[in-house]
Amino acid sequence: MKCNVGKTDRAIRVVIGVGLLAAGAYFHSGWGWIGLLPLATAVVGFCPAYLPFGISTCAGCDKSKP
Repeated sequence: MKCNVGKTDRAIRVVIGVGLLAAGAYFHSGWGWIGLLPLATAVVGFCPAYLPFGISTCAGCDKSKP
């Protein structure tokens, strides 16, 4: 997997992920667990949804890693 999530994108994903988890806990809703998806992509640095569109927000990542 090549890195395609940059630093700013990761920070935004963490904020959104934590916000969704907190909202799910506050409203006692299982939908809050969807916040794990942006958190996981932020930690890994790879977003599979970017692949079909050729998007990469990672300017400084090593693109040679498989």
